[in-house]
Amino acid sequence: MKITRLLQLLFALTLLFNISCSNNDDDITVPSLAYENGLFITNEGNFGTPNADVTFVTSDLSLKQDNIFAANNENTHLGDVLQMIAFNGDKAYLVLNNSNKIKVVNRYTFKSTGEITEQIDQPRYMAIANNNIYVTNDKYNGAKYVSVYSASSLSFVKKIAFTDTAERIVQAGGNIFVQNASYGFGNKITYINTSTNDIQSVITLPNGNINKTISNNNNVYAIASGTTDSYIYQISSTGTIVKTTTLTGIANATNLEIENSKFYFTAGNKVYSMDMSATTVPSSPLFTVADNSFSTLYGFNVIGGKIFTSDANGFTQDSKVTVYSTSGSVIKTFTAGKGSNGFYLN
Repeated sequence: MKITRLLQLLFALTLLFNISCSNNDDDITVPSLAYENGLFITNEGNFGTPNADVTFVTSDLSLKQDNIFAANNENTHLGDVLQMIAFNGDKAYLVLNNSNKIKVVNRYTFKSTGEITEQIDQPRYMAIANNNIYVTNDKYNGAKYVSVYSASSLSFVKKIAFTDTAERIVQAGGNIFVQNASYGFGNKITYINTSTNDIQSVITLPNGNINKTISNNNNVYAIASGTTDSYIYQISSTGTIVKTTTLTGIANATNLEIENSKFYFTAGNKVYSMDMSATTVPSSPLFTVADNSFSTLYGFNVIGGKIFTSDANGFTQDSKVTVYSTSGSVIKTFTAGKGSNGFYLN
């Protein structure tokens, strides 16, 4: 449904009163809104503090509301370290790493409808396939596994144990692929057959360490970095490496995204784009952002012809979000919550 003038007015009031990221009891609560035709920004918050939250921005970037979980759930804290959001039908799933839970909300009202806590231990990412929810759990110096749940009842189905890291997880062609790499260490991806919920095979990438794995058009894409070159691997939905794109001369590439048959990725504080069919790498980046140590490009996505980036500002203040055109010019800047780590089209 389209946002009415009344809802636009309510959004405008939100801009004026701008709910604080601190979740204080005195925060102003605004009426529930319809979160359609826009984007969610996941704000990780400070580790050990339940100040994770979500920001909503309309697609035209004209209206913004911070801390929408509290605004629609009686000022309740969302939790500690929001990793990501996943969607299925009218539901959104919020993976909370240090709270050891997944909050389920209606994606259009953001009102809470349930949560998953059984067999959740330091959850990282999730994906949905064949009416099941798949969650990677990776405890430091502890158990590493994928926990499986029924998407209809949220009940626990199965645990799939791993010996390697269980990090990002994606769905392609109805199957599940788990990135066995984190923080630039590891070169394997595990293929889970969702008909049996068993491990089908392990794919070893020949060069580089995987920084990010995504899915697009029923294929899996992994960007792996080396000290001199980087690589983008295309993997079929049955677990076969079908193409390798070598990013010659670009070291430590990460943050891979795909839109309109183009790769977008980052290396250091530089953002690049190239046609997926290109045989030569770009000679220069689209743009370069200010280098702010680990905070630089903490969040990155390409949605609707816009490049969304965030600088986490060392987690000492609200993140700065800068939106660029796909030609590299700045469209808009604004703040979100602490540690903005992802952008999701709703």
